[in-house]
Amino acid sequence: MKVSELAHLAGVTAETVRHYTREGLLHPERHPENGYQLFGQNDLDRLRFIQRARTLGFSVAEIRDILDHADHGDSPCPMVRDLLASRLPQIRERIRELESLASRMEEALAAWKEMPDGTPDGNSLCRLIESFPEPLNADHETHEETR
Repeated sequence: MKVSELAHLAGVTAETVRHYTREGLLHPERHPENGYQLFGQNDLDRLRFIQRARTLGFSVAEIRDILDHADHGDSPCPMVRDLLASRLPQIRERIRELESLASRMEEALAAWKEMPDGTPDGNSLCRLIESFPEPLNADHETHEETR
């Protein structure tokens, strides 16, 4: 099947198929006469596997490693477990950070509800932001934003 057919069967765009092919996750044959990439059932199975792995948060590089293990006859399952086990605490921390950010945003919107808009005057850029209390740990906040 051609790129567009594979994409349709997998429910992705043709560009997604091309991207995963460039990344080395899919290995199409070349049509001998016209050079078109031809994909088989194995590619469709791999593409569906890639989609499942992406929904679990695996990066393209991690998926490549998983597929390489499998392609060489080694079980990638221990590595998959280890990756998720190490990532889950990071995700939970990120959720806490986002919940905290959402609370600060709600607090700001409530505080700003009755405040008038201001015009920059050389001393003030935006009174709304400037009226919001500075973070207790400004260095930590700056570091978090640059991640």
